[in-house]
Amino acid sequence: MELRTLIKVCLLGAAIGFGAVPGVQANTLKIMSGTTQAPLNVPLNRAVVVESDVPFAELSIANPGIADVQTLSDKSIYVLGKLPGRTTMTILGEGGKLISNVDVQVTPDIGEFKERLKQILPGENIDVRTANDGIVLSGTVSSAQKLDRALDLAKRYAPDRVSNLLMVGGTQQVMLQVRFAEVQRSVVKSLNSSFGIGVKGRGGLTGGIGNGSSVQAAGLSAQGGNGLTAKGGKGFGFSLTRGTFEMNMLLEALESKGVVRTLAEPNLTALSGQTADFLAGGEYPIPVMNDGDISIEYKPFGVEMSFTPRVVDGDAINLEIGAAVSSIDTANRYEGNGFSVDAFKKRSTSTTVEMRDGESFAIAGLLQDDFNDSNSQFPWLGDVPVLGALFRSTEFERKQTELVIIVTPHLVSPVKGQALTLPTDRVKPPSESDLFLYGKVQGNSRKPTKGPAAEVAKQDFSGSYGYVME
Repeated sequence: MELRTLIKVCLLGAAIGFGAVPGVQANTLKIMSGTTQAPLNVPLNRAVVVESDVPFAELSIANPGIADVQTLSDKSIYVLGKLPGRTTMTILGEGGKLISNVDVQVTPDIGEFKERLKQILPGENIDVRTANDGIVLSGTVSSAQKLDRALDLAKRYAPDRVSNLLMVGGTQQVMLQVRFAEVQRSVVKSLNSSFGIGVKGRGGLTGGIGNGSSVQAAGLSAQGGNGLTAKGGKGFGFSLTRGTFEMNMLLEALESKGVVRTLAEPNLTALSGQTADFLAGGEYPIPVMNDGDISIEYKPFGVEMSFTPRVVDGDAINLEIGAAVSSIDTANRYEGNGFSVDAFKKRSTSTTVEMRDGESFAIAGLLQDDFNDSNSQFPWLGDVPVLGALFRSTEFERKQTELVIIVTPHLVSPVKGQALTLPTDRVKPPSESDLFLYGKVQGNSRKPTKGPAAEVAKQDFSGSYGYVME
């Protein structure tokens, strides 16, 4: 009874002296005389008790910085882990006789780490092991977000010594549906009047006056020819000739309206964390001067898209998106050095959003309204009430543009090839009899009648191809 009391007092004193964690029970390991023992695993800042079957006289540790030892009796040894690492403890008997060499492996305390993992990430299949002076995580987690949480927690116990062998389960492929919808409306109205007076002179000389630029643009003929000409081909005019005197007048009214609808729906699939690019259009050559030499660079135009998806938790998806719609603008161009280069019209956006599978987001919108009107008149005469309208030219122009970009992500998985169909499967070249006798430009296509491919074949050309949505 006195021996047990003495051992307990020695254990308590050693725990206080070497900084062991209070209230933690020590493990006990038996040492057999004359045998090479398996490595002794000691948690960091915790202690184990080693018992020998024979009394020992001398005790030493190779690296006291990794583990510290203390004798409790002639058969009991107290071992405290101080730093992660591996060292050797030598036990000698009377006369320096070797009893045993024990490899001491001090590892991070993963017991508490496992408890914290179960509290923070319940239900996750994570295995925790030690390797040398670090922690190894293996198993499968349900999302990338929970993987990051497990790694952050592991770094608290073994900074810069965490090996990640975890795998992310579930679907990790994301298909992004993007819809570009743009409507352009334009209205142009103009009311022009041209008035000119000319005198036929000898020797073919002519002279005249008119209401400014409109007369010059219309083209006054003082020879009694066609007279004034309407710019748009629509107008009312008359000419009065009296001897060598000629007077021409033209009233021109023009109204034009136009609507342009542009719709593009590119779909693109990428693995979580990877970047995918898409371009439906072309590349425009642009000459570039470099030290007197001319080289050609190509600028892409059309529908462009690039995105990087990240499945963060379950069906929550983080998206980094860059989208653009561009076209060649022939109305604006650069001319110089013998080159003529057209300008570009471009609407682009770049953003980061987060949403769940199947949800949609309008990531960009543009509403542009351009208004322009002008009024030109003959001096003084244009200010005359009522009749002054014959000496004025008025133009009105309005352009409206509306653009919306909507994105919808989906978690997808590949399917068997028998379930896929292509738009080209529905188009068959006509036979000679169909083309020449019946005027058909398309033959009878053979659609599948059974299986998943038959269901896909019933869809129109905007259906999903290559992947199915969960």
